Amino acid sequence: MSREHFDAIVVGVGGMGSATVFELARRGMHVVGLEQFQLGHDQGSSHGRTRVIRKAYYEHPGYVPLLERAYEQWYDLEQRTGARLFVECGCLNIGDPSSELIRGVQATCTEHAMPVEELSAGEINRRFPALRFSDPYVGLLEHCAGFLLVEDCVRAHIAAATSLNAVVNDNEPVLGWRESGGVYEVRTERKTYVAKRLVLTAGPWATKLLADLGAPLTVMRQTPLWFGVSDPAQFRRDRLPVYMADTPDGYYYGFPVIDSLGHKVARHYGANELADPTQIERGLDERDETDVRAFLQKHVPAATGTRTYGSVCTYTLTPDRHFILDRNPKYPGVAFAAGFSGHGYKFAPIVGSIMADLVERGTTGNDIDMFRVNRFRLNV
Repeated sequence: MSREHFDAIVVGVGGMGSATVFELARRGMHVVGLEQFQLGHDQGSSHGRTRVIRKAYYEHPGYVPLLERAYEQWYDLEQRTGARLFVECGCLNIGDPSSELIRGVQATCTEHAMPVEELSAGEINRRFPALRFSDPYVGLLEHCAGFLLVEDCVRAHIAAATSLNAVVNDNEPVLGWRESGGVYEVRTERKTYVAKRLVLTAGPWATKLLADLGAPLTVMRQTPLWFGVSDPAQFRRDRLPVYMADTPDGYYYGFPVIDSLGHKVARHYGANELADPTQIERGLDERDETDVRAFLQKHVPAATGTRTYGSVCTYTLTPDRHFILDRNPKYPGVAFAAGFSGHGYKFAPIVGSIMADLVERGTTGNDIDMFRVNRFRLNV
């Protein structure tokens, strides 16, 4: 089998991998990205037209410095490629004042002196007539937020990387990798690739690739759905922000209408955790609608038309729902990014920078202590 030499190899060229390939190429490295499916595939978590981007991060205040840099890098990528990738329309967080969502946003905004607009349930309904919430719900509106056009973002990172002479091969599954004489060999059905640096950004397939490091990853099937609306004007992005709603029935999020498919909405979490992506059911049926339709009928009644489209998204979960960004303790030239737990795509460009830092110089100027893989061993 033939061997091909590079400065760096990236396994998995979805959201995080495409950003990593670009960042390594931008730093002057000869890099190859290997993707097991066709580029832009729908088997992982980097598809579905839109992804929320926000800074008032309820999950933990420690994400905000990374978000500040990610915002800058998304704008830089738009300028580099000429593509519109980030659409600002605000993000409305809705919940009971004691809910995890509201308390988390408030804590982050207090720590980082970040402005949000506080709205009562009545003010939510008046400002955004597509929505229906009653007391005790409140809203926290972040204006510097919106959504990313996710497939366009992946394509932009790949285009920017290949313009810098990166090689990106799709439909080329990786069979395995090993260290040999201070370099890393990655074997596929076509050939063996050799490099001093290796980055693993394999999405749901990290459940297998990182198992030996004690990373207890699981996967979860999620089903974003699109519904017809009765009054399209109410759902324009100048009339409706991205929203996230923490309700007694579950946590839901939705987007303004941006095309003929209608209103995109989904439940966040709430499904069974599975061992690996081969257990994900890829088809949709009526059961996928039931829960979401109940939410819409109660809180977004103008979006209860015919389901026009749906997709299956795979979350890769850590037990604490925080990311894994680290180096392999046995192999210093190997870095990995995994376990984004359904809220990671907005971080793609800064994750790419962190991965490049770790394999280029072994450390990063970004604070990633809370994302180290050894935290799971410490909690055993």
